[in-house]
Amino acid sequence: MTTRFADKVVLVTGATSGVGKAVAVRVAAEGAAVVLGARGAEAGEKTAAEIRAAGGRAVFVPADVTNEADVARLTRTALDEFGRLDAAFNNVGAVTAAGAVQDIDTGDWHSEIGLNLTSVFYGLRHQVPAIAAAGGGAILNNASNLGAVGMATVAPYVAAKHGVVGLTKAVALEGAEHGVRVNAVLSGAVDTPAFRSSMGATAEGEAAVTALHPLGRISTAEEIATFCAFLLSDESAFVTGAALSIDGGYTAR
Repeated sequence: MTTRFADKVVLVTGATSGVGKAVAVRVAAEGAAVVLGARGAEAGEKTAAEIRAAGGRAVFVPADVTNEADVARLTRTALDEFGRLDAAFNNVGAVTAAGAVQDIDTGDWHSEIGLNLTSVFYGLRHQVPAIAAAGGGAILNNASNLGAVGMATVAPYVAAKHGVVGLTKAVALEGAEHGVRVNAVLSGAVDTPAFRSSMGATAEGEAAVTALHPLGRISTAEEIATFCAFLLSDESAFVTGAALSIDGGYTAR
């Protein structure tokens, strides 16, 4: 591990499992002080304790990213606890409304957009000025590979993730003069608890999803975290407004 995040403060949402936790653990191991946001208090405190036990710095903040007050509190905690904010990973997202478009309830549509798109807007609203005040840094939004392509029966999620890509590009242009870089990561299927409880819950489901990836497998959370850590670090200082795929070739076809 390097120390490229030494003296940096990084905020991660959805930080208690899967990719969010892997990113938090990775940047902490490279020297960052980490603010962890998630709804599950027990899992959040456990993750923070694990990072501290490994010699890192971490604080957990219970947060529902569909509530702007909670999102604002995450940024305030970074400033209050560590004095600055240098980077943020807006990671929370999930498919909650599935089916043919004519069968999706209007309320479910709004909920899905709130969880997957409006939550990112809330994050950017508070993170951009804080990072600019620290002299610049990076924000990374998790758009998934469905931010680049379509998929039947999950139209609200696809719409939201395409929106995240557009939001990323627009705010990257706004933040550039302040040294705030904003990018999106487009990940394919990842072996996480969420995957194992949904698409990967059966051998048939896992095989079907795996077959969509030309490399013939799905990724680990740690593989995605390696790429995310690069985009959050100063090593990617000339990258902004980009939507970058790490999907085993899923979107190349």
